Amino acid sequence: MESFTQDKRDETWAPTEKKLARIAFDKAFERQCTAITQEARRMLETRTASSDIFRVQEYLTEQRRIVDRLYDYRYSRLLGVFGRLLSDGWLRESDLNGLKPEKIAKIKHEASFFVEGTL
Repeated sequence: MESFTQDKRDETWAPTEKKLARIAFDKAFERQCTAITQEARRMLETRTASSDIFRVQEYLTEQRRIVDRLYDYRYSRLLGVFGRLLSDGWLRESDLNGLKPEKIAKIKHEASFFVEGTL
């Protein structure tokens, strides 16, 4: 585990990879925010009591916490973030095109931990 942690700290990002990573990160963020928006709208449309609006507020607050914890654009954390986003479906493998194959392999490896539920 120590060597993998060290690998993440020592990971270098070429300027083109940084640009591609930012685009992929932003796409995943936009996908997740769109899904949150759609769910909040659905909740508002199907509410039966005036007080149901507070359920929407609770939902949005919880989603904000999740998004704030997940979306960390520090390069030392980005492979793990991408792994989680890939496993959750917000990031697609095609979004990673242009990154070094080693990085893509590490992202997929990270994603496999979340799919298996071991983290």
